[in-house]
Amino acid sequence: MNDLQTIRDWVRWGGCRFTEAGLHFGHGTDNAFDEAAWLVAHALKMPPTLIAEYGACHLTGEEREAVAALIARRIDERCPAAYLTGRTWFAGLEMTISDQVMVPRSPLAELIVDGFSPWADPTQVNRVLDLCTGSGCIGIAAAIHLPDADVDLADISPAALRVAMRNRSLHGLEDRVRVIESDLFAAIDEDPYDVIVSNPPYVAAAELESLPAEYRHEPTLAFAAGESGLDLVLRILRDAPDFLADDGLLIVEVGSAAETLQDRFPTLHWTWLEFDHGGDGVFLMRRQELLDAHAIFAEAVADS
Repeated sequence: MNDLQTIRDWVRWGGCRFTEAGLHFGHGTDNAFDEAAWLVAHALKMPPTLIAEYGACHLTGEEREAVAALIARRIDERCPAAYLTGRTWFAGLEMTISDQVMVPRSPLAELIVDGFSPWADPTQVNRVLDLCTGSGCIGIAAAIHLPDADVDLADISPAALRVAMRNRSLHGLEDRVRVIESDLFAAIDEDPYDVIVSNPPYVAAAELESLPAEYRHEPTLAFAAGESGLDLVLRILRDAPDFLADDGLLIVEVGSAAETLQDRFPTLHWTWLEFDHGGDGVFLMRRQELLDAHAIFAEAVADS
């Protein structure tokens, strides 16, 4: 490794080793070389955005050891870079992270940056609920991009909520963002929300067993959703109207369970959102649509 002198050398070498090891990406980057750049930057205590600019700079012996150790951990442990560094980014915002929550990677970021436009008028969104909040990234990003809105972060996991509170403090949002321990809507008051947004567990039991090793570092609670992957989604669909304003929106990411959901309710109209920067499996329903289908969803929950 004495031939690896510059930042660029280490990014290239790390990316090649990651490819050789057959690592899985998708927890903040989608390829081996971006992942290597992230870890090299972290080991050198520099912003990842400066990697290219300072690529020709030489590393000290101590820095080379730190970089090599972090690259080795990524390979040996199959641990996502976000957990190794303790931070990630969502909707352009830095977030702290730990293995008590899943790594933020939702296409909802794009919608939040636009203030839920064109589906809602950002100036009329006054209350937002981030249900199954995990790290709090969705709700915190909503609070920043909707500076006049109050936001609630709800999750069943106390450990996840501790991470969410750290992110709330990181962005100085204690005055507008509440943290609520709740099994879905169980502890939510009925003051209506203009938008309820959720990235709940939606992985079916069979799919859960086949996930790459990197996913096994994330809490099972953030993935597991019964045999079909719809256990929590069905409860959200049934109960959400009670917590929405008259013209309120429910926006839910169901990812790989999207086809299962459509097959389960073939007569319902689903609005599936499209994203310029990739991602799918996100539906939107208005309160009246949820009310119209309430009996169907209630029966589905009873049968599940």
